[in-house]
Amino acid sequence: MHDPFFFGYGSLVNRATHVYAPAHRARLRGWRRAWRHTALRDGPFLTAVPCPESEIEGLIAPVPGADWAALDRREAGYNRHPLDTGLTVETVNGVFTQIYAVPAASMHDTGGPILLSYLDVVLQGYLIEFGAGGVRRFMDTTDGWDTPVLNDRTLPRYPRHQRLSAEETEMVDHELARLGVTVIEG
Repeated sequence: MHDPFFFGYGSLVNRATHVYAPAHRARLRGWRRAWRHTALRDGPFLTAVPCPESEIEGLIAPVPGADWAALDRREAGYNRHPLDTGLTVETVNGVFTQIYAVPAASMHDTGGPILLSYLDVVLQGYLIEFGAGGVRRFMDTTDGWDTPVLNDRTLPRYPRHQRLSAEETEMVDHELARLGVTVIEG
């Protein structure tokens, strides 16, 4: 029996944040990312939203023993959706894969800022997996950059934060400036 897979498109792209292996680079047509607020936390969730014209990159990784409980706890606030079409994986084919997305009914328009410590983790993962072009594509295929970003690098609030090199930090700061994202000091 083969383990099912999940498609990660945010912090799960950063292999340092999880133990799900082996992970494989993948592309998913028909979805894009968005920052969305819910009542479940002060800051926004990064979620996937259906969009027929879009394609996003990410990783797929197995759920050992088909035991979704631990991953569901990590992804609390999201629902799982099977991916029937649109998934292209570099090294494996024909695996049952699901994606996590925030339910539309729980989304609302206001809330706190995006944590820079979280965005750092995400973009570090994209840089490692897909290079500088992958970072730019992440930024360009994600909606909600009108939400300010809280600079919490000195005292990271994101529980799986990672240390960035000077070059990685510069890359994140450059991409935020390129899109005109407001960064507020924590």
